[in-house]
Amino acid sequence: METRFNLFENEVAVKFVKRLGAASRPIEESSLPHATQELVKLRASQINGCGFCTDMHSKDAAHAGETSVRLNLVAAWREANVFTEAERAALALTEEGTRISDAHGGVSEETWAQVRKHYDDEQIGALIALVATINAYNRLNVIAQTPAGDYQPGMFG
Repeated sequence: METRFNLFENEVAVKFVKRLGAASRPIEESSLPHATQELVKLRASQINGCGFCTDMHSKDAAHAGETSVRLNLVAAWREANVFTEAERAALALTEEGTRISDAHGGVSEETWAQVRKHYDDEQIGALIALVATINAYNRLNVIAQTPAGDYQPGMFG
């Protein structure tokens, strides 16, 4: 795939991405487990067809110690027995929050109850902000057709 538009060489896009990164710091600094954060970013990226972000977050998660089994099963998490109930709640929220128009009303009451059961208010705030943020990154990269495959962990930070 060839890049349609190079976000990394455009002044407006670079400024926007830097601000989006700064807006993500409270999420990263929250008590939401880092492994959960990576699973959420990976799942939303898969749903949105963002190869660049899927590449990045699968590699970042592996670099942080995530197992290949869990990474390979994120797309089929409902059928997998390798995720905790809390992670499953976060993945359900990610799917419903990413597929808002498909859900006909957003996040279901059942999913919301599971999220409330497993996460405190700080973590829920981080989850909601994370789903919104990764969806923004996905849209930037899908629209620009940023190619996947060359990312190396730590490349952007």
